[in-house]
Amino acid sequence: MIHLQHVTVRRQNRLILDDISLDIEDGEHTAVIGPNGSGKSTLVNVITRDVHPIQREGLEMSFFGQSRPNVFELRKQIGIVSDRLALLCRTSYRAEDIVLSGFFSSIGISFNHQVTEPMVTLSRKLMTFMEVSHLADKPMNSLSTGEAQRVLIARALVHEPKALILDEPVSNLDLRTQRQFKQTVRAIADQGRTLLMITHDLSEIIPEIDHLIILKEGRIIARGDKRELLNAKLLSEVYDTKVYVDSHDGWFKAWC
Repeated sequence: MIHLQHVTVRRQNRLILDDISLDIEDGEHTAVIGPNGSGKSTLVNVITRDVHPIQREGLEMSFFGQSRPNVFELRKQIGIVSDRLALLCRTSYRAEDIVLSGFFSSIGISFNHQVTEPMVTLSRKLMTFMEVSHLADKPMNSLSTGEAQRVLIARALVHEPKALILDEPVSNLDLRTQRQFKQTVRAIADQGRTLLMITHDLSEIIPEIDHLIILKEGRIIARGDKRELLNAKLLSEVYDTKVYVDSHDGWFKAWC
């Protein structure tokens, strides 16, 4: 579904991603972890075509079988929820308008957007699924962080994408809201949609996510089954500090 081979990204002479190669298969739920500055968000931006790698020998990129996908069509197939998007959407637009704006890859609805009845129907259906239909007329900047996150997931799902990217999705959420959010993500995973989660907190990784990619200093240092990779020895090497790991019923947590 997503194929990257020999991807390198530089910014201002700084190496952000260093010869990254990976494949994400249809229906394969994957988490990407690593220290701050390891290149996790840049990897997301490469996948969404917001960042372009250096043209070099051996570079290969394909998305859903296409090496040169139309960016707007690609964004219909990949939904994304991130802190950056949350900040952009923290406006006076109504929550329902933010969900509808997913059809146009915009922030909010303007006079030149042709909103159809099927769009409205699907948006309201998704808001009901995300349990935010009661917030439809509320301005986004009046919502709690957890409420806004659920609205943004509804927005990300309007095109019924094949994959959903969650970039550090539960940061700044309280414990109760984190639990609700994880339950929602598990329900989405059960629908068969491919999940890619970027996180620095192992407790965010839902049991349905089996595959793990570990980044450090812009390189993939390990990838494979999370049950094999989430161990104290490897994570201590990744984070350059003593790390302890525990697991229960498919959930993991780590502490120093």
